[in-house]
Amino acid sequence: MDWNDHAGWGSGWGWLMLVMMMVTVAIVVVAVVWLLRVVPRGSQPPPPTADEAERILDQRFARGEIDSDEYTSRRDLLHRR
Repeated sequence: MDWNDHAGWGSGWGWLMLVMMMVTVAIVVVAVVWLLRVVPRGSQPPPPTADEAERILDQRFARGEIDSDEYTSRRDLLHRR
C-alpha cells in the first residue's frame, strides 16, 4: 500500500468546508443588515423637538414671515402637547 492512498483532505474534511462556507455567508448577511441600519436612507432630518420647534417659530416671527396672530396660535399649539 502506498502512503499517498489516504493523504490529503479527503471526504472527512467536507464538514469543515461546509461550516466555513456557512460562517462566511452569515458574516456577509450580518454586514449587509448592519449597513442598511447604519447608513441613512434619506436626506430628511429628524423631526424637531418641542424646544427646537419653538425656536424656529421665534425665528420666523422675528424675520417677519408670520404675524403675531399666527405666532400666538402656533405657540399655543406647541404648548398643548
